[in-house]
Amino acid sequence: MSVFDIFKQLESRNTEPSGAVEYIICGLGNPGTQYENTRHNIGFMTVDTLCEKYKLSCKKLKFKSLTCDAVIGGNTMLQSRNQERGTDAAQQSFGGGKRCLIMKPTTFMNNSGEAVTEAMNFYKIPPERTIIVFDDISLEPGKLRIRRKGSDGGHNGIKSIIYLSGSDAFPRIKMGVGAKPNPDYKLADWVLGHFKKEDGEKLEQCFQNAVACLELIVQGKIDEAMNKYNS
Repeated sequence: MSVFDIFKQLESRNTEPSGAVEYIICGLGNPGTQYENTRHNIGFMTVDTLCEKYKLSCKKLKFKSLTCDAVIGGNTMLQSRNQERGTDAAQQSFGGGKRCLIMKPTTFMNNSGEAVTEAMNFYKIPPERTIIVFDDISLEPGKLRIRRKGSDGGHNGIKSIIYLSGSDAFPRIKMGVGAKPNPDYKLADWVLGHFKKEDGEKLEQCFQNAVACLELIVQGKIDEAMNKYNS
């Protein structure tokens, strides 16, 4: 294989899929290097893990977010072969996967609904096909919980999405970040703080589990995801 052929294959893999966007996958967090790897940004970190698996670059500025467009779930090996051959992904049913808009809002956490609802309205995606990934202080690091819908639970990012979309009927993956060390500890300081070094291995496994959950949910298998991964 020549160098030209290698570059041609790489270029084909970066081609956006055809067909309509069917799902939105949004990880919540705050933009800026000062917030990287903080507890509040675990949604961003989960999206980064998803993008790493699918060799995606979530850097296109759209809908007040960093975004990318990809086929998630299904037979990823078949998807890769179709891309290498230049086959129309829509005609090949994406190997069983679904075309998804992947988002990391740049609005800051409290205004996450601005980004999410803008994308929902543009693609006419209902809440039931809008998946939100965010931090939960009621779960220990390494734990996750999937819910079909629910209240904001005091989370400002979720509160913004519910308020602006007018619905709480969106699936969500809650990622554990642990509770405050004591009642007097300020919640903002806790969620904007960094994880403990000893949490690293548990978090890595949790990110992988969350990606597996996303793949199941976009295939309509949320019950399977809940049964297999809910903590």
